Amino acid sequence: MHDDFLQARRVLDAFLADAALLADADDAANLLADTLHRGCKVMICGNGGSACDAAHFAEELSGRYKGDRKPLAALACTDVGHVTCVANDYGFEFVFSRWVEALAQPGDTLIVLSTSGQSPNIVRALDAAKAKGVQTIALLGKSGGPCKALADHALVFPGQTSDRIQELHMMVLHTFVAHIERALGLA
Repeated sequence: MHDDFLQARRVLDAFLADAALLADADDAANLLADTLHRGCKVMICGNGGSACDAAHFAEELSGRYKGDRKPLAALACTDVGHVTCVANDYGFEFVFSRWVEALAQPGDTLIVLSTSGQSPNIVRALDAAKAKGVQTIALLGKSGGPCKALADHALVFPGQTSDRIQELHMMVLHTFVAHIERALGLA
């Protein structure tokens, strides 16, 4: 178990040593704060554990984070009815893109979570967001896959395993919420 903690610390240290990645994270946080300041919404999606992280992030914006404040417009693509309907009728690769097509408006921001950047449904979501005039942030891992080139802000985190990458994703999502609250004068 001790080795797991040391491995987690190594990938966190690698992230903190990457000035360009930290600057990209700041830019993404500023985009999110600006999106919400303008009265637009933040949308977020991911597969598996990343779907859980998407839901967690959205509830911390629409519900609360550390203290009471007004709710902020955020939603995650985790509705089982939507996901199973689209997967059954169109194919799993369309579950996020159809959601973006239905709900996204110009001025919104879409965050995608993918430890590989390879998931066809995430790629399609980024394409759908571009078509709708929506800014995109991708939290990725490994090489970043095709998502790296498709996102307006692609953050490729160190680590070669999903667990370590997802831990950094969630940590950064928490820092996004804290930044948004400070930037909007809600903290």
